[in-house]
Formats: sequence, C-alpha cells, structure tokens
Amino acid sequence: MSDVAKFPAGTVFLKNVRLAFPELYVAKQYKGEGEPKYSATFLIEPGSQNDINIQKAIAEVAAAQWGDKTAQVMKSIEGQPMKFAYLAGDLKAYDGFEGMKALSAKRKKDDGPVLVLDRDLTPLTKESGRPYGGCYVNARVQLWAQKNEWGNGMRATLVTVQFLNDGESFGGAPQATVAGFEAVEDEAADLV
Repeated sequence: MSDVAKFPAGTVFLKNVRLAFPELYVAKQYKGEGEPKYSATFLIEPGSQNDINIQKAIAEVAAAQWGDKTAQVMKSIEGQPMKFAYLAGDLKAYDGFEGMKALSAKRKKDDGPVLVLDRDLTPLTKESGRPYGGCYVNARVQLWAQKNEWGNGMRATLVTVQFLNDGESFGGAPQATVAGFEAVEDEAADLV
C-alpha cells in the first residue's frame, strides 16, 4: 500500500501565498444572509506555480463537469465575482490585490471547521491571533464546477490553512507582539 495520499480532482496545494479576509475560526453569513461559512481569499502571483496549478485544476474540473460545452460555459462565467472563485485582483480595490490574482474559498459550517495549523503542524486556535489578513500561508483548497438549479460556476472549498510567515497586516490594528518590551523582575522594586 502506498504512503502517498490520493486527493480528489481539483485539489490544489497553495504554497507561500498571502492571506486576505480570513474567517477561519467562526463561520459567518455573507452580508447577514444565507448559511454561515468559513472563508478566506488567497493572493496569487500571476504566472507562478500556484497560478499554473489553479488554472490546471480549473480546466480539469470544468472539462469533467461540462464536457464539450466547457469553453462556452467558461466564457460565460469567467471574471464574474458571483460565479467564479479565481479573479484578477485588480477587480477589487483592496491593499495587496493590485497586480495579483485572488482565489476565494469557502467552507460550509455544516462541513466542519477549517483545519488551521502552525508551521510545525500543531493546530492553531482563534486565540493565537494567527493566521491573519496579510500574513503568508500554505493552504489546501478543492476546486469544483457548479452545475445546478442556481446555474454554472467555478467554486473553491476551503480545507486547510497553515500559517507560514508574518506579513504586514491588511487594515485594522497591528498584530500584538512582545517587540520593544523586556521582562521586569521585581515589580515592587520599581515602584519605590
């Protein structure tokens, strides 16, 4: 028996990508409506191996779902934020998106939480403060082609996120760190 794990078609491992809009620990509704979901957006360098792997997975799952109608369906959904999970970052006016591609992935609350890991593969919790928008992560997503009563679309399911490295935080407060502080040995001595 082989040690190599088999992953379904459409599985993509993202390496060293910047994380935006992470909702990894608490599933939230979109604009207060619909079913709660975990979500994250990954910023992808155009032409990188990550970009190539995503495009290959999209082509594979699209061909499996739509067959000889793939080109026609893809033309009708590409570039549409509500129908296509992989877009040009320039379509959104957010820090860090310019010149990049953005892959938005979601996970239904009923499917269970996203597995969030530290560098050493130990699980992280919300209290760790990591990962955060602006840091660098590795991730596993599952691309899939939607064909149902709501129409056609290209979606990405969020599976696992691994914190990799710190980065400049996107908006909000800066990350809390101990930088600039030193341990105080005797608090009473300093008060005299």
